[in-house]
Amino acid sequence: MTDEHAKPDGGLTAEEQAVLDEIEEENIDFLRLQFTDILGVVKNVSVPAHQAEKAFTEGIYFDGSSIEGFVRIQESDMRLVPDPETFAVLPWRNDGDSGAARLICDIVDTDGEPFVGGPRQVLKSVLEDAEEMGYSVSIGPEPEFFLFEKDEDGNATTIPHDNGGYFDLAPKDLASDVRKEIIFTLEDMGFEIEASHHEVAEGQHEINFKYDDALGTADNIATFRAVVRAVAEQHDLHATFMPKPIAEINGSGMHSHISLFDEDGNNAFADDDDEFNLSETAYQFMGGVLNHAQAFTAVTNPTVNSYKRLVPGYEAPIYVAWSDTNRSALVRVPDAAGVSARFEVRSPDPSCNPYLGYAALIAAGLHGIETDADPGDPVQEDIYEFDDAKREEYGIDTLPPNLGAAVEELEQDEVVSDALGPHVSDKFAEAKSQEFSEYLTQVSEWEEDRYLETF
Repeated sequence: MTDEHAKPDGGLTAEEQAVLDEIEEENIDFLRLQFTDILGVVKNVSVPAHQAEKAFTEGIYFDGSSIEGFVRIQESDMRLVPDPETFAVLPWRNDGDSGAARLICDIVDTDGEPFVGGPRQVLKSVLEDAEEMGYSVSIGPEPEFFLFEKDEDGNATTIPHDNGGYFDLAPKDLASDVRKEIIFTLEDMGFEIEASHHEVAEGQHEINFKYDDALGTADNIATFRAVVRAVAEQHDLHATFMPKPIAEINGSGMHSHISLFDEDGNNAFADDDDEFNLSETAYQFMGGVLNHAQAFTAVTNPTVNSYKRLVPGYEAPIYVAWSDTNRSALVRVPDAAGVSARFEVRSPDPSCNPYLGYAALIAAGLHGIETDADPGDPVQEDIYEFDDAKREEYGIDTLPPNLGAAVEELEQDEVVSDALGPHVSDKFAEAKSQEFSEYLTQVSEWEEDRYLETF
């Protein structure tokens, strides 16, 4: 442990002291201590800013039994311990004279041990496994979302805020000003924005931020969703990360670009002598991703609605294959070399818990390295045009067709389940099985329109 991070008993690290200094300089009155439940819903406990030192040295107690998937009531006392590297002033809550700031927290139990059911801790554990293998993991996400109008009572509708299309400019892209404000807010919070544009569907948008280590990226996704919603609210709009809010148009994905770096800081996925600029390690990792894709889909695509997006015809991948050009495949290799060598996993959607989703994805890839997994040959043809016989000839599996099937795949996959840990794996599967069962009992408007007067 370096001097910078050294923490005498009861004292503060240099990073923690720097946070206290910034709280004073920025006139911060309140702190939001942020964490996520197993389902990926962001929770926060607000405390007066003068409690910051106590939060760092002792933690802030909360009732864990009230959080989805955490603990039973007889085990309810838990503590939030802020990560000082995640401190950020909330621009929309700061008027110069007073303000609020955010700290993302780890969760510890009453014994002071990291809580195994904390999603952030799950990802940390998988990243520790990667570190033991000599790697750090970088991920660059491409989260998509919709902006919808509200009705006269302030309730969300599915009426798009604009009628723009892919890469459209104003005036069709009426939300460009909203998107610009979201970007400025994110930059104020330390994000490095790489690109933003209107997506294919009306009211749909994408903002890409620079890759980071996997933990930082997961933190950023949680922050990104909060910022998008907050700025949209200021414009009397509703922002949603629901994967498929409107039938028969493109849904929202969260394509994720992944690469590993070795202990010397070199991209372990890079090999300029390879046709696709990928190393043997990259192919092994990719093989692991493909081998366990059916299992981690429950985690990266965790809602009933997720599977309305994962259907042919709307640019979402459903086939377990890879390609350099084919966007119908689960994994795509972009034209990038050297430090930028990577591949893109196209199936995740922005409703997922980013900590658990990336933990499952990374664990699958690491298992591929350990077992020398072979991803097979790239598929250059449009898999959507294949019939069942041709897909079988090519050995191409499909992703689970619904949440129930995905949970079954998860429960049968030891690698992904072990990565989540028995607590999270069991609680997650239980919650999602219940969600799917509830869905099966519902009668949809489509059914009423189709059958009510026919039979």
